[in-house]
Amino acid sequence: MQATQSRQERRRRRAPIWSLEGPFIWMAPAVLLLLLYSVYPLVYNIWTSFHKFDPMIRDFVWVGGENWATLFSDGRALNAVRVTVIYGILALSIELTLGLGIAMILDAGVYARGLWQSLLILPMVTPPAVVGLMFRLLEHSEFGVISWLLYGAGVLTKQEPLLGGTGQNALFGVLLADIWQWTPFCILILLAGLKSLPIEPLEAAEVDGANGWQKFWRVKLPLLRNVLAIVILFRIIDLYRVFDYIYVMTSGGPGQRTETISYYAYQTYVFINWGYTATLGVAILIVIWLSAFIYTRVFHVEW
Repeated sequence: MQATQSRQERRRRRAPIWSLEGPFIWMAPAVLLLLLYSVYPLVYNIWTSFHKFDPMIRDFVWVGGENWATLFSDGRALNAVRVTVIYGILALSIELTLGLGIAMILDAGVYARGLWQSLLILPMVTPPAVVGLMFRLLEHSEFGVISWLLYGAGVLTKQEPLLGGTGQNALFGVLLADIWQWTPFCILILLAGLKSLPIEPLEAAEVDGANGWQKFWRVKLPLLRNVLAIVILFRIIDLYRVFDYIYVMTSGGPGQRTETISYYAYQTYVFINWGYTATLGVAILIVIWLSAFIYTRVFHVEW
């Protein structure tokens, strides 16, 4: 028996690398797709970031590190980074707080819980461009329902609506669309985490006389640590790339008050500054990768 197994192992070792008995031929299609749609565009984008497109000759011209030097001295890019960071912090804080609160309510066992969980999927499957258009109408300064409610509550005036005026409320207007669409994502992931918590620590806390707040703060929240970390990580990555709502609702205005770094990159592309667009794209990728790497190391995220 052992001799037969040894012969089979020797045959496998002698088999060509693309033999049907080996894994490589089966992995080849996935590897080729990865090279074609991920690695090649990344390498080409890095190459383009060291060039400048010349419309006169319709070709790229080597400029070395000029695009990268421009990036660090570009006031509009720095403003776009600032807007992106503010937008991301506000969106993440609100969505996580609402998501955890609503997930706790659903986990407690509300009426028609299954129906509510099903309805929560609807915002997530709606295209962001459609959500942006919907909220643009809802927040219209003349006939928008949300604006009308906020006027009645004395929160806004027609001189400074959500979208328009000097733009001091424009970022919050865009945030409403993001919160509506992606808070359900936080709710469903956190709800799944709550349902998977072990019952023994909760029963022990109850025996020790812990009230509802103490059970949440000292037992449930620490046990949800990994789930929270994953939700935050996914949302951080997504918020760096916010574009659709900005494009549909404000076009980065008024006065670049809502211009995120992704939208600014799009603007440079429209004006045929393709080398600089590639530089911005690579820079965004590096920032996202570094943020994810540091976050997973600092908070010890376990997959």
